[in-house]
This record gives sequence, C-alpha cells and structure tokens, in this order.
Amino acid sequence: MEPIPETVQAIEQFGPFVIETEDLLVELLVKADEVRDVVPQCLGLSLASNEDEVTFTVVATAQELAMLDAVQYVADGPCLRAVRDREILGFEREEVLDEQGWQLFAGASAAASVASTLTLPILEEEQVIGSVNLYAATPDAFHGHHEEVAGIFGAWAEGAVTNADMSFTTRELAEAAPGLLREELDLTVASGMVASREGIDLDSARRRMQNAALRAGVTELQLARTIIEIHRSQGPGGDC
Repeated sequence: MEPIPETVQAIEQFGPFVIETEDLLVELLVKADEVRDVVPQCLGLSLASNEDEVTFTVVATAQELAMLDAVQYVADGPCLRAVRDREILGFEREEVLDEQGWQLFAGASAAASVASTLTLPILEEEQVIGSVNLYAATPDAFHGHHEEVAGIFGAWAEGAVTNADMSFTTRELAEAAPGLLREELDLTVASGMVASREGIDLDSARRRMQNAALRAGVTELQLARTIIEIHRSQGPGGDC
C-alpha cells in the first residue's frame, strides 16, 4: 500500500507524528502490510487521531489494483464474458456480489467500490484516543479476523463496528488533514502572539480570541490570520 498525497503532505509539513514509538508513516505502512497478511482483500485503511483531530490514509497501489483487476479474467468476470458473448452487460455491485461465480470479480472491482469495512476504537487507559478504519474488496473479508486485526493496532476488538463507512469517507477526511493542521498551527501561533503582547498564558489568550471573534461576528481562524498578518507587517517588536 501507499499513503495518499495529502497524508504525505500533512506528515512532511506538520510532523513528525508517532504511532507507538515509531514514525507514523513508516509504522502505518508496516501495519498495512501486516493487515494484508491477515486480510488479503484489504484495499486501504485510515488512522484517525483524536488528539490531532486528523486522519491519515494508505491505499492499495496502482500495481495492486491492476492485479485485482486481472482477477476477473480468472473468475470469468463480466468484462471477459461480454467479449466472449459479444454483448454489453450492465450490472450493479450488489448484483455482482449475489453471483457466487463472480465473487473474485467483486473483489477486483473494489478499486471503485468497497464491499466491507471494519472500524476499531483505539484505547489508552480506557479513553478512546483514535480509531482505525479498514476497507476491503469482499463482503466477508474481515469475518473472523477482528481480534487479529485489532491486535496489529492495539485496538479494542469488542468495540468493532462493521460496514459503517462503505463510501470510504475517511479518505476525504485524510485529504483535508493538511488544511486542518495549518488552521490549528495558525490558531496556536496567533494565541502565542496575543499571550506575549498581553502578558497572559496561552489558554487565556485562546479564550480571549474566541470571545473577540464571537463579538465581532468573524471566525476565530479569520481573526488569528489577521493577527498574524498584522504582526508580520509590523515586524518584530511592533504593536498590534
């Protein structure tokens, strides 16, 4: 598997992030390989951090997806059958999954359609600190593997939820990660500027910004970026 571009960007620009004691990206790819050893049909996984409020995603590579696409020729999938019978076939994913003889093709077509998902909470001292969401090409890919997959991530198998994210929405969340991290960085920087100027701590500065934004009818992020811009325009030591 490989990380989506936004995950690479988020880690390079705003990292380092760690999972256990290792670099997040390296460890995520290692764990993805371990998952594939247990669930070969796994097409991707997302790791969501409650602390950083961002999601990181890795997906099957183009070569891996091409291999899945090739499976249809072994399974006598609809594309091969259309060529042989010289007819155009229309089908829905559900119809494909209902055809026992086309189960392999259903897995191959999962490059565009996920057939099953598994969500596992990650706990630390009984507090949920994140979750891992896994996506597979066949409906029963994770059946009987909850404990084993949970063990890879140190997750809670008893809290497993299946098929809750068939549209792979965590990938969309991961695509937003660089922007979210940039926003949080700007809020932190602006809070530091206010704290330094007013002689208060960071928490008090953040609350003052929140109250000021609310009273002015602007967002806290808009206010933060204005404070940063004013500070930059005035240079070091300038008054806001």
